[in-house]
Amino acid sequence: MVIKTSRIPDKVLKEIFPKKFNGRKAPEELYTHLKKKILSGKLKKGQKLTYDGIALDFNVSRGIVHKVISRLKKDGLIISKWRKGSFVASSGLRKPDKKLTPEKDVK
Repeated sequence: MVIKTSRIPDKVLKEIFPKKFNGRKAPEELYTHLKKKILSGKLKKGQKLTYDGIALDFNVSRGIVHKVISRLKKDGLIISKWRKGSFVASSGLRKPDKKLTPEKDVK
């Protein structure tokens, strides 16, 4: 006996599994989106960010989320606490490190 299965229409699949970011640009798009949300204040200081939550919200893999969170940490927008998670650090970029060049007297 052959069981016939009906194909789910593309429109229904798109409603169930919306594609927020796609392709090779997904990490850059997600980074830009999260950075804008932090800088605009939509993500508040101290708000917890979970890899699973971000991955589900934007339909991307946890690997992409990990790369984006790491980049945001380097920018000083995210902090991580051991066994606690990742949190929004502030609504502004960290100050760049001072250059360690000696000052020259100009006469």
